[in-house]
Amino acid sequence: MSEETSIQVNFGRPMPIFPLDMVSLLPQQVLPLHIFEKRYQQMIKHALDGAGQFAMAVFAGDDWKQDYEGRPSIRPAVCIGQIMQHEKLPDGRYNIILQGVCRARVVVELPGDEARLYRVAVLEPVGLENAREDQEPVEGHAATYVGESTPFLSQARERLGRMLSDGPLTKMADAGAVLNYVKNDDFHTSALLELVSFTLINDDSLRYRLLAEPSADTRAGLILAELDHLSKMIRKAIKQHPEDWPKGCSWN
Repeated sequence: MSEETSIQVNFGRPMPIFPLDMVSLLPQQVLPLHIFEKRYQQMIKHALDGAGQFAMAVFAGDDWKQDYEGRPSIRPAVCIGQIMQHEKLPDGRYNIILQGVCRARVVVELPGDEARLYRVAVLEPVGLENAREDQEPVEGHAATYVGESTPFLSQARERLGRMLSDGPLTKMADAGAVLNYVKNDDFHTSALLELVSFTLINDDSLRYRLLAEPSADTRAGLILAELDHLSKMIRKAIKQHPEDWPKGCSWN
């Protein structure tokens, strides 16, 4: 990845939303999805006829199961995804590869209609350095995601490298792969932090905080604090002789 990566997202039009019960997509993350519900088959078809984008959302609360076929409430933070690959199966289902593009926030969800089976909402960008409010293309405002660089992010990268090179975190299954990206100067620090968020962090409440947080510096602080916590937990686990754990257990 180059030092700056720009991806255009049009916030001037309503965006399809695909809510699930937890954070399933963050910027830079690649997510395979099997689309089998009729409403989301329609959503993918319509997305592919346009920019190939939709937003992954998160249900609010635990009552979504009782109203899943309806319109359960959703949390405001979403991640816009770009369909990178797709396969349409004979029965109408899709296999897709979705890449996280950027954070966004739900401004308002639009009413449903009989022709459209899926939900759509008006979104606004979150944490985009140059949302171009001074320009108005025919189809609405466009925003560009550009990798962020601050002194704190540089310090966070150095600390992350030390934590993954020597210490309890080296026990984690993905630590070595992430460390390779830390050492790659062409891989931007803000993108590196996204990588850490969806490979080393499993706490869903924290993942939502990372999704909703516009500041890369603040996200870096949250990530480092969580990795410090994981380090302490691993130190305690080491004292319990993990070599005696059942086959198949891992540090992740």
